[in-house]
Amino acid sequence: MSIIVRNLQKRFGDFTALDNVTLDFPAGELVALLGPSGCGKTTLLRVIAGLEFADAGQVVLHGEDVAAVGARERQVGFVFQHYALFRHMTVFENVAFGLRVKPRRERPSESVIREKVHELLKLVQLDWLSERFPSELSGGQRQRIALARALAVEPKVLLLDEPFGALDAKVRKELRSWLRRLHDDLHISTLFVTHDQEEALEVADRIVVMNHGRVEQVGSPQDVYDHPQTSFVYEFLGAANRLQGNVDANGFIADGAASPISAIAASAHFSGRALAYVRPHDLALYPADGAHRDGITVGVRRVVTLGGSVRVELEGSSGVIEAELDREAWRALKLDIGDGVTAVPRALRVFPAQ
Repeated sequence: MSIIVRNLQKRFGDFTALDNVTLDFPAGELVALLGPSGCGKTTLLRVIAGLEFADAGQVVLHGEDVAAVGARERQVGFVFQHYALFRHMTVFENVAFGLRVKPRRERPSESVIREKVHELLKLVQLDWLSERFPSELSGGQRQRIALARALAVEPKVLLLDEPFGALDAKVRKELRSWLRRLHDDLHISTLFVTHDQEEALEVADRIVVMNHGRVEQVGSPQDVYDHPQTSFVYEFLGAANRLQGNVDANGFIADGAASPISAIAASAHFSGRALAYVRPHDLALYPADGAHRDGITVGVRRVVTLGGSVRVELEGSSGVIEAELDREAWRALKLDIGDGVTAVPRALRVFPAQ
């Protein structure tokens, strides 16, 4: 089912949660709503679900305007961060709940309910826990049961609100890979809210980046990461070094630097105060011997080895920045704490200073 929202506005007192949001979600896609706390992503999800009503705007599900239709009639499955399982019910009864509370004319027979619940428990790989209670399950198991319960009513749209936020890092990583495989099998239009950039990049077909109730950018994970349209998107998606300075015809000159650190920025369609961004893995390091002049003069402040890579903290007139190298490249430099180096951006994005 395709999902369309048009000019949605929602305020809570003086706080604007949604500020004229317009989006199209193609049928069958897994879309991440990504942004910091308070940016409006959960409010948008709840408005689509019918759990909140917008002050203005449209919600269109499969061609039908449902802005005034309640949650029960929208055929939407909703999974909360904290599971929301009924503690007094077994796993089986939790999954069967949505089927048993359907109006009598729509309610399946008991035999059909039992068959469907067992199919769903097999789908989430937990059929062996059907007689357990939620208190006897791990966090990851509870979340999979919550997802099975949402799927039981055959929703046309699946909405997930920070589904893995309450879990530890290892379980979260396992479950998001599992969710991606499950979506590929079912092809249900799915929206999930997250503030975890890695989670969105790994799982989603499309990412919607939100900030202050507005949409900053929409696109595939690779497109949004490689081609951020605003400084906010660049900073929010992945590690980034930020440099303040000026752009002129020769390139970007960082504050405190005597000459442009990169002619790459010369293609910027503006001049004046600017913010430049470079990813740590796009920062090459060279001994401070004058051979590379289109860089930043910095000193090695701290070195952290992370598996096969090395993170180097560098300090100079522009402040503290980070570079990320593989271990062999770092060994070849033969540098120690306090040594001077030239940091040269291989890729630099420049935005006008706000």
